[in-house]
Amino acid sequence: MNFDARAAKQLEPDQHLIVADCPGLRLVATKKTKSWTYRYKSPVTGDMKQTKIGEWPAMSPAAAIVAWEKLRQSRNDGQEPVAKTRQPSNPSVGDMVPQTTKYTVGILCREYLEGHIERSRKTKGANEIARMFRTMLGKLADEAAETLTRAQAFDLIEAHAQIPVQAAKLRAELGAAWDYALDAGRLSQNAPNWWRLIMRGKLKSTGKKIGGKRVGKKRTLTDPELAALIPWLPNFSRSVCDVLTLYLWTATRGAEIVSMEGRDVTEESDGWWWTIPKEKTKNGRHEDATDLRVPLIGRAEAVVRRRLGVYGKGYLFPPANGSADHIEQKVVQTAVHYHQPYSRTRPEMVRPRLPVTVWAPHDLRRTIRTMLASMGCPDEVGEAVIGHMQAGIKGVYNRHAYDNERREWLSKISNRLEEIAAKIASGTSEVISPGILRAARLHDDSTKDRE
Repeated sequence: MNFDARAAKQLEPDQHLIVADCPGLRLVATKKTKSWTYRYKSPVTGDMKQTKIGEWPAMSPAAAIVAWEKLRQSRNDGQEPVAKTRQPSNPSVGDMVPQTTKYTVGILCREYLEGHIERSRKTKGANEIARMFRTMLGKLADEAAETLTRAQAFDLIEAHAQIPVQAAKLRAELGAAWDYALDAGRLSQNAPNWWRLIMRGKLKSTGKKIGGKRVGKKRTLTDPELAALIPWLPNFSRSVCDVLTLYLWTATRGAEIVSMEGRDVTEESDGWWWTIPKEKTKNGRHEDATDLRVPLIGRAEAVVRRRLGVYGKGYLFPPANGSADHIEQKVVQTAVHYHQPYSRTRPEMVRPRLPVTVWAPHDLRRTIRTMLASMGCPDEVGEAVIGHMQAGIKGVYNRHAYDNERREWLSKISNRLEEIAAKIASGTSEVISPGILRAARLHDDSTKDRE
């Protein structure tokens, strides 16, 4: 939840703020107070009603959401939330949820999300942490944070130990959330941060397995594999094919590609350029980071110019549902996995299977970086091409933009990729193994049949 405290303070009487992702929850201003209220359609009479939850800032946004969730669940169960708040048997409580709500693990995590994560991380990362808390905390979310025991903390992480990478992330974020609560004074100084103490060094990935066999985490494609893959790419949807082509011809990150906008592309004296705004890059959090300038050469230029003609200045990779946003990076990752020979997703669906197996889209970026090194590209230029900031003292003193060098070496990459792709047509046996060559030729034949 993104709560703007400044906007809340500036509310005039009879004005209100609507809380995103919490239907019916709003902050309503009167002459004297600003109150959290839940506005809903009565399951009994069908009339629109509202009930007061608490007053801000005495009740934090996180606590208000917890109260709203209980009210909404009551309403969804067919009960009248307002009726519960007016029981004469409890005259000391004016609202359905008391102002002094028990400070639970769930509330602690919400305050950490609101006060730190949503302010310091990008939306995608913040949403992932919110999802992780929502789906992995379970019943522990309702336990009092102050009295959490070491056994409770251990049991939660142990319950997810079968997914060690995700369990380690959960443990790390809960440790940071506890530190945040301790700093804010929401927990006593004597409250231990068990998350920092349990299962240290015991949550390690055993590696990815395909068909029961462990495969490496990092992968680069060989020239014969590229020779088979490049002409096979049109088997994907047009958007996925274009994204994978841009991976190869620009060596940029997938998140940067899918969020490309037409307004970021310009034709300059030396050719076409794609300028990625700093905030869209992985380096955006660094003060010294700059916009990333990417020359569009060969197939990259062709892809972008074609999409410019269709989508104009907006997102060049919009989703199929027609929304104003762009497709997500995972759409491309899922498509690649779906066409892998070992994919069991929707086995009843017949589809072409990739001739090159066990790779992910990001491996194409790693492949181009490796190819640059093999072609003699200076290390600092190669790092500039893929958008890495120089570390240490080099990054402080070397402020060169490397625009000319990027164009020079991506032009060489384009030529090299075209040479590799052309070998599939000539059937150069010493470069391409018979199995890969056969798969690629079968693809060519099936494509001709469809045309």
